[in-house]
Order: sequence, then C-alpha cells, then structure tokens
Amino acid sequence: MSYIDVTGKTEEEALARALSQLGMDRDDVSVQILERAKNGFLGIGSAPAKVRVTYGEDEEKTSPVSAKPNPEKSKTERKPTEKPAAPVQKPKVEKPAVKAQEPVQKTQRPVAAAVTETATPIGEEVQDEKADAIRTFLSGLMEKMEVESQVHVYLPEKGRYQVILTGPNLGQIIGRRGETLDAIQQLTSYSVNRSSSGRIRVTLDAENYRAKREESLEHLAHKVALKVVKYRRSVTLEPMNAYERHIIHTALQEEPNVSTGSIGTEPNRRVVVSYER
Repeated sequence: MSYIDVTGKTEEEALARALSQLGMDRDDVSVQILERAKNGFLGIGSAPAKVRVTYGEDEEKTSPVSAKPNPEKSKTERKPTEKPAAPVQKPKVEKPAVKAQEPVQKTQRPVAAAVTETATPIGEEVQDEKADAIRTFLSGLMEKMEVESQVHVYLPEKGRYQVILTGPNLGQIIGRRGETLDAIQQLTSYSVNRSSSGRIRVTLDAENYRAKREESLEHLAHKVALKVVKYRRSVTLEPMNAYERHIIHTALQEEPNVSTGSIGTEPNRRVVVSYER
C-alpha cells in the first residue's frame, strides 16, 4: 500500500489535488481526513485541510513475480494453438453475428413491458386534477424535447403520484446518473404544486432506472464497507442527492464495524463511511 498527504483550502480541494497527482479516480483510492480546514478569525489562526490518500494493493507486489515464467511457457504453447484457432474463430464470429441481432430486438420489446409490469402492482392509472396536470406538463415538455413517450400516472398512496414514462430511446431524458430525470421530476413537481391547491409528491421513472440505480448504490455501499473494514479508514463517497444518500445509509445500517454520516452542503453533500471498533 502507498499513500500521499495533500493539503488544500477544503477537504474536497485536497482530495481533488491528490487524485490529479495520482491520475486515479475516486473509487480507486481510500481517503482519510487528517486535519479539517479552519477559517480562523479575520484570517488569523486559519489552517488548510489535510488528507491522506491511500492507493495500490499488497497483492500487486507478488503478481509480477509469478507472471514472469508464464510467458515463456505460453510461447511454446501458442504455436500449435494459433493455427487451429484461426479457422475455429471464423464460424464462431459469423454465427453469433446473425443471432446477436435477434436477441437485441427481442430485449428491446420487453424493456417497455418491464416498465409497465412495475406499474401494474400500483393499480390502475389515476384520473384526477393532479394527474391531468402532470400529463399536460410532461407531454408538452417531451414534445419540446422531441422525445417520443407516453405518460402513465398512478397513485400508490395518498399524496404521492408515481409517473412512468414509456417509449423508445428514453436514455436521453435519464442523463448521467439520472441527473436529467431528477431535473424533470423537480420541474414537474414545481409546476403541479404551483398551479393547484394542496401539495403532492411526484416521483418520475423511465426504463426502470430507479430500481437499477438503487441496486447499483447498494452494491457500491457494501463494496466500500469491505474496504473500510479492511483498511480501518473512513471513505468519502461522491456527492449524492438526499434519495441516494438514504439508500447508502439504509444499506449499511446493519453492517458490523461500519457507520455512516454526511458532510457538506447541497448539492455537494457526501456520505462518509467510517470504521467502528
């Protein structure tokens, strides 16, 4: 394991400098806050933040040793295998190329079906003033964005409207990590609650993105928890919205030797996973 200590005006700036020096991504390192930034009074007594960024694995030291003799043996073994490999690969590439197009077309149809299946347990589509306002706003917005979609509105519980968009090529309205979808959801909620009496909560989904994102975040949470317990150091995750932070907290609330908290302010609030003895 190797590490570097880097300072900055804030913890985020120190981390960004460390990642820039190492040429690594946030998920490739572990972060320990050594000293938090102090503002002081009128510039007196201020101090920069200091973080320790740990990277690399112990197992990487042994991998080159065991890898040296292998290429020598493989050189002699490749000669007899390379010649028959050429004719064998040709039919394998051609056959799946024809069949690969069929599953792609078959999987595109169940995508819309899968979305409607998730909506089925919610009940029948609701028809009321709020639902009509939601359909009107989203239909107009999708038309302006030149996105072909259908708007389905459900009422799984009082005061909360579940909206599901179906149609081809909805990836463009989801955006990177759901940022576009979250923005459209916020705009829809604002428009509906502004135009009529009584506030409601609107949740928007497309191509079953919410369930997939939740599964991805839970996997990330447990992966980070293993790293925290192994190295006994705190790990700070990337900025997340309140809903995504809640998923991380919930996923790790029963995890032994691990606790979670949040630091920073919106929209850069982050989850910190810490080691507990």
